[in-house]
Amino acid sequence: MAHVVIIGGGPGGYEAALVARRLGAEVTLVERDGMGGSTVLTDCVPSKTLIATSDLLHEVSRSAELGVEVPRAPRADLASVNDRVLGLAQAQSDDIAERVASTGVTILRGTARISDAREVVASTPDGEIRLAADGILIATGAHPRVSADAQPDGERILTWEQVYGLRELPEHMIVVGSGVTGAEFASAYNGLGAEVTLVSSRDRVLPGEDPDAATLIEDVFTRRGMKVLGKSRMASTRREGDRVVVTLTDGRTVTGSHCLLALGSIPNTADLGLEEVGIDTDDGGFISVDKVSRTNIPGVYAAGDCTGVFMLASVAAQQGRIAMAHLLGDAVHPLDLRKVSSNIFTSPEIAAVGVGQRQIEEQGLLVDTAMLPITANPRAKMQGVHDGFVKLYARQGIGTLIGGVVVGPRASELIHTVSVAVSASLTVDHVADAFSVYPSMSGTVSEVARRLHRQV
Repeated sequence: MAHVVIIGGGPGGYEAALVARRLGAEVTLVERDGMGGSTVLTDCVPSKTLIATSDLLHEVSRSAELGVEVPRAPRADLASVNDRVLGLAQAQSDDIAERVASTGVTILRGTARISDAREVVASTPDGEIRLAADGILIATGAHPRVSADAQPDGERILTWEQVYGLRELPEHMIVVGSGVTGAEFASAYNGLGAEVTLVSSRDRVLPGEDPDAATLIEDVFTRRGMKVLGKSRMASTRREGDRVVVTLTDGRTVTGSHCLLALGSIPNTADLGLEEVGIDTDDGGFISVDKVSRTNIPGVYAAGDCTGVFMLASVAAQQGRIAMAHLLGDAVHPLDLRKVSSNIFTSPEIAAVGVGQRQIEEQGLLVDTAMLPITANPRAKMQGVHDGFVKLYARQGIGTLIGGVVVGPRASELIHTVSVAVSASLTVDHVADAFSVYPSMSGTVSEVARRLHRQV
C-alpha cells in the first residue's frame, strides 16, 4: 500500500487526503493549527461569517423601502458577532477533522519538513517522527503580509487574522489595500456601522477585477458613506494612544481608531526543507507547480496558496485532488484556470468565471459581449435591489460561452449557471433555451444569453 504524507490540513491538504484514501493509499497528514487550516480558522470562514452579519444589517436598513417599519436602528454587538465567528470556525474545523479521521487518515498535530523526496520529519508534542513516503503533498498555505513601517499590534493595528479579537465596533476603521481582502473588510465594517476609509494605491478599488464591476462597487462604497482614497500609497502606520495614524507617501495623514492591513499574502514555505531537497520556488517564495500539481522533484506535489496559482480555497482543493489522482494512477483532468469561478463578498457581491475583459484585450480574442443591469429584473425590483448586472462573453461566430461576470446579491450562487456553461463549452443558445423560474434573479442570465443569439 502506498503511503502519502501531506503537510497542511487546509482545503488542499484535507481534500487530497480524502481522495488518497478512496484510492487505497495510507495517509498521514501533519497540521500545525487545526484541520481546515487558515481558510477555516482565520480567513475565509470567519470573514464570510462576519460579512453575513453585515449583509443582514444592510438588508434591515432598507426595510422601509419594502414597507417594513423597524422600531429602532439595529446595531451589531461585535463581541457577540466575533464569538459566533470563532465558534463557527472551530465547529467547521472539528467537523473536517472528524470526517477525515473517519476515513482512516492519521492526523498528527505539529509541523513538518521534508528531509528528502521520500521522507518527511514531523515535529509533534510527543517528539520527532520520521515518515517514509511514496508521495508527498505540500499544502501549507500563506499568511498576511506586513510592512516594516506598519507593524500590527493585535489591538489597533491589525491583520485580517486578528480582527476577531475586537470586542467593540471600531469608531473609524482605516483599511489599507483595495484588493479583494481589503474591499471585503471595508464593505463589512461599513455595513456594521463603522466609519471606514479605504486607502488604495491604484486609481480604483479591485484593480485586478472586471472594470465595470470595480466601478460599480466603488460607487456603492462612496454612496454608503465610505471614504475611498485612490492613488494613495501608505508610507507608514503608527499608534498614538487610542488612535492610529496612517501616513501616505505624499505626506497626507489619515487618523482613525483602528487600521486593518490588507497588503497581500506570503507563502508558508520557510523551514520546509525546500532548498535542501531542491524544490523550485519563485522570487516570492511560492512553490512552482505544473497543471497536475507536480513540483520539479518526482513524487513531491504542492497545492493551495503556497503555490500562488490562484489563491482560492476551491482551487486549493482541486489542486490537492488532482495531485493524488496523478500520484496514485487515477484519471486526471489537469487544472484549467479558464474555468475557475470566483467571488468577492462585498455588498453587492462580484462573481466571475472564465476569461475576463483584460484577457480578451490582451489576447485579442474575438468575442460578442452583452450586459444587462440586474435592476431590470422583476425579482430584483421586488427585493429592492438597485445595484448589479450580468455580463457574458461568447466567441464570435460559434456562440460558445467563455466567461461572465455577475454583480448583485448572492452573485456567488448566480454564477454557477455560467460556470457550468463555461466548463461544458455550452453556447449562448443552450443557456437561453434552458428554463429559468419567473420571477428569479437567474432570469437575467437567460436574458443576457438571448441577447447574444445570432440568427442562422
